[in-house]
Amino acid sequence: MTGFFIWYYIYMKKLDPKTLRAHKGISFVGVTTSALCHDGNGNFLMMKRGPLARDENGRWDILGGGLKHGVEVEANLRRELYEELCTTAEDIICLGYRDVHRVLGDGTPTHWISIDHIMKINRDRVSIGEPGVIDEIDWFTIDTIPTPLHSQFDVFLKNYGQTIQEVLQK
Repeated sequence: MTGFFIWYYIYMKKLDPKTLRAHKGISFVGVTTSALCHDGNGNFLMMKRGPLARDENGRWDILGGGLKHGVEVEANLRRELYEELCTTAEDIICLGYRDVHRVLGDGTPTHWISIDHIMKINRDRVSIGEPGVIDEIDWFTIDTIPTPLHSQFDVFLKNYGQTIQEVLQK
């Protein structure tokens, strides 16, 4: 019965964006677009999640954000890139998707579908676009990955490591 009420409030009552965001991944499956951003020279960008990030604060993560209703996947990814890092993509490759099950710090189980990408960006045009959500950004290689990491980064690497290596070595 809970699913019906969620549907009713989302589609009939039109939940406000703040309420809807709070329920994504908890009351219903959330969908996110994610990307490993690279510079074409073997380096990739990671962001340290700030105190205003949804969760996993203080952990290093890749670009990502919830898919907005009515927005195509690639358009959502480009919007997230511009909002978070103030830049645009030169090349985008879709890697696949992940079924993401996590437990938040307070014990709340979450479920997300992540549509994963790797994309090339110009490292000279990158800056933090969401201070507080992002505390720090830096460039790394496969051999210099920072810690602590977002709980899903190892899964991302396990799923797409071969393709990531090939792209980074071009």
